[in-house]
Amino acid sequence: MRHRNAGYKLGRNTSHRRALLRNLVTSVIERDRVETTLTKAKAVRPLVEKMITLGKKGDLHARRQALAFLMTDAAVERLFDTVAPRYGDRNGGYLRIVRTGFQRGDGAEKAFIELLGAEKEIEAKRQKRETVKAEKRKKLEEDLEAAKKDEGKEGAESGEEAA
Repeated sequence: MRHRNAGYKLGRNTSHRRALLRNLVTSVIERDRVETTLTKAKAVRPLVEKMITLGKKGDLHARRQALAFLMTDAAVERLFDTVAPRYGDRNGGYLRIVRTGFQRGDGAEKAFIELLGAEKEIEAKRQKRETVKAEKRKKLEEDLEAAKKDEGKEGAESGEEAA
């Protein structure tokens, strides 16, 4: 019986589960949006909310507690400088879990876990990725055209030598 057993074991031992959740929390804070399995997203939600609450406190003790849990100093900086001030007037409910489908290998249900209010930043990142892809595609097409022209010239020169 699972009576009064809270939390998710995620099929891992304690240290592996703790490391997994710490990494996921760090990723959510750094990237605003992470795709993972639904169960992991549900397991990580309270931990991210606790980190944001620490960020809203903003004192030295809260910063040290966040440093002890998060995996990178950059995540702590982002938590206290950009993420926590975004939720100054909100009491909890900082995250959204959106189901996205099923994983190909084992059929596990996938979901995005994302911070509320980060839509503008996510959209800006998406736009930047699209412009970079378009520039790469354009450069590749130009290089391909140049290669075809060079090939045509070489073919004409070799044809003159053979004759």
